[in-house]
Amino acid sequence: MSIVTEARTSTLRGASLPKWAPWAIAGGSLALAVGIGLVGGLHSRVQWGLIAAIIYVLATFVVSSSVEGRRQAKDRLATSFVWVAFLLAVIPLASLVYETVKRGVKVLDGYFLTHSMGLVADSEPGGGIYHAIIGSLEQVGLATLIAAPIGVLTAIYLVEYGRGNLARAVTFFVDVMTGIPSIVAGLFILSVMLFFEMQPFGFAGSCALAILMMPVVVRSTEEMLKLVPNELREASLALGVPKWRTILKVVLPTSLGGITTGIMLAIARIAGETAPVLLLVWGTSFINNNPFEGPQQALPLYIYQQYANSAGYGAAYDRAWAASLTLIAFVMILNLAARGIARWKSPKTGR
Repeated sequence: MSIVTEARTSTLRGASLPKWAPWAIAGGSLALAVGIGLVGGLHSRVQWGLIAAIIYVLATFVVSSSVEGRRQAKDRLATSFVWVAFLLAVIPLASLVYETVKRGVKVLDGYFLTHSMGLVADSEPGGGIYHAIIGSLEQVGLATLIAAPIGVLTAIYLVEYGRGNLARAVTFFVDVMTGIPSIVAGLFILSVMLFFEMQPFGFAGSCALAILMMPVVVRSTEEMLKLVPNELREASLALGVPKWRTILKVVLPTSLGGITTGIMLAIARIAGETAPVLLLVWGTSFINNNPFEGPQQALPLYIYQQYANSAGYGAAYDRAWAASLTLIAFVMILNLAARGIARWKSPKTGR
């Protein structure tokens, strides 16, 4: 006797919205928000965007509930919240970059990058940022030479050797240093300079920047070292390799990419500091290649001085935007270099 089994349609999968539905809901929400803004007299595009985001979230939940059920609607509601949060974070950043590029390209050229202000007054056209670029590179470079080795060695001590009261004290002070304002670091170096009756010079700014950089390097390096599997350490130690050599040959190469990225992020964090440079370096309109003698200029300080003297228009205002674009490009190049070094130095796996 044959048994005929009837094929039954599965009830586990219900109706679902087409792939273009979220885009259609987003477009309708934007159009409805613009209409509400025009009728209500709201002229700010930011207000229109917030209204559109609220309408999109609510409309997504309602449409999905009616078609797919409440369970799938809750999933789409969470997804829509994630997309709205992403746009709220990206749109201001994109707007900042667009505005900086739009205003900065007016005077950004080869002449601007290869000349200093010299005898050019702030109200006059011309001049450039060559002296500020030299100052920033030297000050940030010296700060990195001071902070990076100390930060990496401190993190190695905390992860590999740190036990007892000393390790807890070091961790406590690293946490405290992470949250100190930049002006406090500048005031600390300034008090030392006043005690020894020293005049402003570039290396003083580097010392303050190094204080701000060290806790960032320590924390990022510490987290990268903790990600190295203990099995690698144990295998090396089991072969009779000393601990210091295990750290040097196994632990550090494994985490080198993350450590490099952390150092570059710390450099980007101090590259835009203005308060310590204003207190300790003072700034100058002329080129000073010696960071150990006399005032120097730096890009953040140059931007501040040009904007403060521009009253919101004129040649100084354009120079401030061009210097801001240069500083953004400098930080971006640092991050790209960090990624390149991390890939180059990362351990290679055989095929």
